[in-house]
Parts: sequence; C-alpha cells; structure tokens
Amino acid sequence: MATAGKVIKCRAAVAWEPNAPLVIEEIEVGPPQEGEIRIKIVASSLCHTEIYHLFEGKDKRGFPTVLGHEGAGVVESVGPGVTDFKPGDKVIPVSVAQCGECRFCKSPKTNVCDRNWINYHVDLMSYPTTRFTCRGRPILQFTNTGTFSEYIVINRIYVVKIHDDAPLDRVCLLGCGISTGYGAAVNTAGVTPGSVCAVFGLGAVGLAAVMGCKNAGASRIFAVDINEQKFEKAKVFGATDFLNPKAYNKPISEVLAELTNGGVDFSLECVGNTEVSRMYLLSCIKGWGVSVLVGYTDVDFSARPIQLISGKTWKGTLLGGFKIKDSLPKLVNDYMTGKIMLDEFITHKMDLEQINDAVNLMKTGQCIRCILNISK
Repeated sequence: MATAGKVIKCRAAVAWEPNAPLVIEEIEVGPPQEGEIRIKIVASSLCHTEIYHLFEGKDKRGFPTVLGHEGAGVVESVGPGVTDFKPGDKVIPVSVAQCGECRFCKSPKTNVCDRNWINYHVDLMSYPTTRFTCRGRPILQFTNTGTFSEYIVINRIYVVKIHDDAPLDRVCLLGCGISTGYGAAVNTAGVTPGSVCAVFGLGAVGLAAVMGCKNAGASRIFAVDINEQKFEKAKVFGATDFLNPKAYNKPISEVLAELTNGGVDFSLECVGNTEVSRMYLLSCIKGWGVSVLVGYTDVDFSARPIQLISGKTWKGTLLGGFKIKDSLPKLVNDYMTGKIMLDEFITHKMDLEQINDAVNLMKTGQCIRCILNISK
C-alpha cells in the first residue's frame, strides 16, 4: 500500500487524563518495526475495562492513552520479519499474546504468555513504548491495542488472522468480553452436561457466560443481577432462572443453596466487585463446586480456608482460557455457522465522534455492547 513505511495521520479518541471526556484528535501512527503489524481498524466495541481505567483506576501513569481493545480490521502493512500476515488480511488484535515459544504457550494447561504486556506493565495498562504520538507527546495504546484509533501498530504475537468473509463489526466482540465470558464457562469452569450453574452479573461478559453454560449442556442456569431489565436478554442466551439479590433479606448464596439442595455446581462471577467475591464461592456446593472469577479488577479480596478445604475450587480466567491464535479463528467460524451468538449482544451502533455518548451508556449500564464505526 502507498502508506507502507510512512507515518500515517489519522483520527483517534484520546483519553488525556482520568475522569475526563475523550477528545477526537489527529494523531500520528508510526510504521511497524521488527515483528509488528499496522492495522486499519474498521470497528471496535466498548468494554467495561475502559470504564474501569477511565473512572475507577487509581494510577494516572496510564495516561494519556487511546482506549479500546475489542477491535477488528485489515492489515495495512507489516514490519521486518513478519511472514504470517500480509496487507489485506482481516484480523483481530487482542490484548492477550500467544508467542508460541514460551513454556506457557507450549503448555495446554493455560493461555498465559510470558511475553504478555500485563506481566510487566499493569500499572500503565500498556507497554511504555508506543507508535502513537499527538501534539508532540507519546500516547499509550491501552492494553497494547488502542482500537479507538483508525490505525494501530501491534506485535504479531497479539494478532489473529480470521476468515475473509467475517463481518468485522460483529467479530470484533471476540477480542475480549464475549470470548472471556464464554470461555470462562466452557474452558475454565469446565461446565458439564446436566450441571447447575449461576452467573453473577448480566453485562456482555455475563451473558456470554450464560451462553457458554447453555452450549456446554447445563440443565439449569441461574442469572443473577440487581437490574431485572436484563433478565429477558439473559433468557435469549439460555438462562432458566432469574434472581435479584435485592429482592431477598438474606445473602443470595443462601437463596441459591435452598433452591439447589446445597449450592450450584458452577458459579461464574462477571461483576468485578471484590466486596462480594466470597459470595460467589459460597454459592457453590461443597465437595465439587467450582467458582470462577471473571470480572477484571486489581484490589484485594478474601475467603476463609474452610470454604476451600470442604472441596470447593476457586479459579480465575484470562480471556476465557482461549489461546488466541489457536481458538479465535474457530470462534469466528462458530459465529458464522450459528454455533455462538454475537449480534444479540449489540444494543447500539455509533460513529467514533460519538465516543463519549457510548462511554456514558456503558458507565450507566444502558447498553450491553456498542459498536463504533472507526474508519470511514
């Protein structure tokens, strides 16, 4: 392409500081270096992790930054040493790496990668080096992606090539939230046919967890949320029972124990509120219950050892346990063949210039997923 090897000027939504509106700016995006790819982002969704970083995170070192990490686009150019991608490829950039060479990538037990940015720079929520500049200042790429920009540069170990016919304004959702919730059920929890599950929090991640429980063959799926307006949507994804914790004068874990003769087989926490993390574990049956922490946060939580000694298991999940290069192309194909749902998560569509409206919708819980048209 004519732009290969050159600096590209394009639009991006820049978060200059926390607790402030994003600003549509013209930024400069440098050419890809060794092992890197420059991608034209076509569509991106907004995830609650952006809201957490913008309004709830405590570290100002992660600014200025370009947010966005659920995007999809087309390869514009590749840097030296990149042989597995070419201009024109449809791709999904992901915040989780798969280098294929470290001991974790070589193990079937995990999707953790030794080269992932989060191992070294969680304070910044980004690599400190960046190909973005604006007004003479370097701009971070949030979670190493920064998909609220028309172009990004990212190392090939974070990029997944997908089917040429994949609709980018749908499969972008697989870059984080949907894969995380779905995989938390089918991979991390290992939901089994005939089991009883409870999913706490019915945002996009929670709804994807419901879908995972359903596809794994769960016989009963409790959808738990304080917003009862979300129950109808949860039913679409396979939920069978619906509970509002505020409707009871006892802990919801006790309610679930009464309704299930001791507790659920699998509980999935998709809220990110550590003040009630123990409740999710208590909701599981003793002996074999499994509870999975899915919601992202970075604060302390606690439990009593006896709650684990009784035979319960407490686990966490990163991107639902999916190794990105091995699994995301398959998830794209599963969507295209009707095995998983994506369209049903989308409640709003907007242009990049409406980014602050999208942020407000997500912050106030008025949308599940909003698709942003990034490139004109």
